[in-house]
Amino acid sequence: MTSQLSSCCSLLTAIPQLHIAYPNTTSYAATRDAYWSFQEASLAPACIVKPTTSQDVSAIVSSLTASSCPFAIKSRGHAPGAGFANIADGVTIDLTSLASIKTNKDASVAQLGPGARWIDVYSYLGTINKVVAGGRNADVGVGGLILGGGISFFSPQLGFSCDSVVNFEIVLASGAIVNANAKTNPSLFRALKGGGNNFGVVTRVDMRTLPLPEGKVLGGFIVQDIQDREDVFNAFAEIATAKNYDVHASVSMTISYDSGKGTWMLASAPVYTKQEAAPKVYKKLFAIPNLSSSVKISKIPELVNLPKDPQVNWALQGRTYGANAKLISRIFDIANETFSGFHIPGSLQWTLAFAPLPTVLVARGANQNVMGTLPDQGNAVLLYIMASWSDSASSSLVNSKAKEVLDKINAVAKRMGLMHKYVYANFAGIDQKPYVSYGAKNHAFLRQVAKQYDPRGVFQKLVPGGFKLDV
Repeated sequence: MTSQLSSCCSLLTAIPQLHIAYPNTTSYAATRDAYWSFQEASLAPACIVKPTTSQDVSAIVSSLTASSCPFAIKSRGHAPGAGFANIADGVTIDLTSLASIKTNKDASVAQLGPGARWIDVYSYLGTINKVVAGGRNADVGVGGLILGGGISFFSPQLGFSCDSVVNFEIVLASGAIVNANAKTNPSLFRALKGGGNNFGVVTRVDMRTLPLPEGKVLGGFIVQDIQDREDVFNAFAEIATAKNYDVHASVSMTISYDSGKGTWMLASAPVYTKQEAAPKVYKKLFAIPNLSSSVKISKIPELVNLPKDPQVNWALQGRTYGANAKLISRIFDIANETFSGFHIPGSLQWTLAFAPLPTVLVARGANQNVMGTLPDQGNAVLLYIMASWSDSASSSLVNSKAKEVLDKINAVAKRMGLMHKYVYANFAGIDQKPYVSYGAKNHAFLRQVAKQYDPRGVFQKLVPGGFKLDV
């Protein structure tokens, strides 16, 4: 640790009652152990600070900025790339203690700390028969999901998760604590809807709630035989391409390959945001023989409480395409051809996940968020390619292979006229440029807002993690 970085941590001791964790302490280890990816956990900051109030965050940012100290911002740390929510030798701001969950008087708005987990948000709101368009994984944090846009079970009804936000409380590079909403700092409000960590440290997110009787929906997982994949692909594509998309339907489909065993697994995760046991939209999907099914009327926390992932190496690559069963079939063929001959020491798991991006979803926040998705682009499908592996020495090989597969898929999609420009930030690989995919006008808007609210470029230079704006 350099003397400058040591002094950065020392400066923070002047903040009353601020918890500062140093290497070789239990608190420091707890934060590192909580990261989703080994890449993030392997970074060793000079110290980790754990604010409990917005005022703490303000004091931290002011101190670090004044001394040009590099830092990272972590809500729950569910990102694969090293440095997205952690930093080597700098200061990591761990927001997990900013995890309050409240509502306004009539419960029309949920007020959420960025460090809150979605399972806790759903559990709290379920007691009053309310829900928000939050994440689909229990341990993902509020802050990271929202700033990347956010996909929810309720997205066809409500848009991206960020489209339900009515206000952000954010600490700027100056240390000022401000609100950003439709009336106050409206350009900042829009930029935060998909613009990541480029403008400040978000300390509260206020989201519109939706009534949900008994807090229950239909949902679960269906495991199907890989030999029946064409039937499943067709059923999925029929849902995704529907002209009159059923806004209560949210379905994802995953195809997973175990490199060690050389086997594929096919699964679907249909959700219907009403208490209907056999919705018409899923008639074809439900008619396909399955190996197992857990689909039933459930409370939201049950659906998002997935088995905990091991802390291994992770990689992502993402893209958006026109919804088409033939393309999905070609994607499987490309993956099968590429993955079957690729081996590394230790475990290696590949997953291709598909989720509809219907026009009715993107219409909810068109021109209100900054992601550039517009209804006239037609129904689409989000794809992400995910790899998890144990041997860190093989990381560059795996990342290259993931990119190779995506490049091959893109070439096929382009020939089929199904290529879309949008890259969902939360599914993007570390080498991808989601903000460029938003379109030149939106990218320029983000850079303009960053210069307005962060003229010194603190969140571009001192906060190197995450996708940057190239200002």
